[in-house]
Amino acid sequence: MTSRQPIPVVVLAGFLGSGKTTLLNHLLRSSRGTRIGVVVNDFGQIEIDAMSVAGQVGDSMVSLGNGCLCCAVDGSELDAYLEKLAQPVHRIDVIVIEASGLAEPQEMVRMLVASEVPGITYGGLVYVVDGAEFEATRARHPETDRHLGIADLVVLNKTDRTAPEERERTEGVLGALCPGIPVVGADHGRIDPELLFDRRPWTETRGQLSFEDLIAEAEQAAAGDADPGAGAGVCGPSCGEAHLHHAYESTEFVSDQALSPRRLIDFLDRRPAGLYRIKGYVYFGVPGHEEKYEVHAVGRFLRFDPAPWGRDEPRRTQLVLIGSGTDPEALTRDLAACREPSPRHTPPEAMWSVLRYVPRPPAPAAEEE
Repeated sequence: MTSRQPIPVVVLAGFLGSGKTTLLNHLLRSSRGTRIGVVVNDFGQIEIDAMSVAGQVGDSMVSLGNGCLCCAVDGSELDAYLEKLAQPVHRIDVIVIEASGLAEPQEMVRMLVASEVPGITYGGLVYVVDGAEFEATRARHPETDRHLGIADLVVLNKTDRTAPEERERTEGVLGALCPGIPVVGADHGRIDPELLFDRRPWTETRGQLSFEDLIAEAEQAAAGDADPGAGAGVCGPSCGEAHLHHAYESTEFVSDQALSPRRLIDFLDRRPAGLYRIKGYVYFGVPGHEEKYEVHAVGRFLRFDPAPWGRDEPRRTQLVLIGSGTDPEALTRDLAACREPSPRHTPPEAMWSVLRYVPRPPAPAAEEE
């Protein structure tokens, strides 16, 4: 039986009016086949096919286009809904929790980290900031500073409504409140979903275009009519999101030589602030730890998931690094310096620095006598 990777649960937080629902709808519209489970506000949930809910998410319930209704439930039922969403029959790839605008995100993070729901893992806290109202929000809600301090990624939203000097001032404050945490600028919540989760290919078989494909192509055509040069040299002709990508650099690193766990963790611990996302597979080759390690990082959040190699799959490290203002050559050089020519002679305790980022499996349920 094929083991399924844990489903990441991403918390989307921010005060009322910051643009969380707009951002969530954008993620849903841009999922391209990725199945997203959503837990909304205080809290409604359902397994969703992304396009059916886009644009219809409310603050306490979701009315789906297919007639399903997701009613408001108490937060104490969160585990029960996560367990339902994690069932293999739903084929969910990622779960996004949109927190209430007045929620305490650290409490939600604590619940997820301590959760024993099988098949899920905490995937990071994304905090949305209203760039046009940031100073007023901090004055009314001083707990904002505390919330930002635990974020893994900050989205500075409504940049279209802020003057350059105001945005620069806000970015300076954010840099002081959460040093080292990536800050992504956005208008109308439009960030690249690849910063948070992987998207499936548009079509799993080369057949008829899906409804999502047609929507994306229509959006691309409209963008092309508005700006004939938009996206040139950035994405393919059917990308539909060139306006999102041109601010990012994507760096790929491949190595057939094993990596040193200690040197890689040192690289990850000091990764530059503009490096938003790291994903891929790492080969360490340390005795007792020869499996591949899937790595997932959003901001400062970091997780490794060990998994067996596929039949005839080459033992190889393959990483994609997405960021803004990064130096791709320096990143590649630093990763190349992590290569380990003699992994067989690496002591097993060298893996301890990696294993602290591997989620612990839930304790087995006690058998009834």
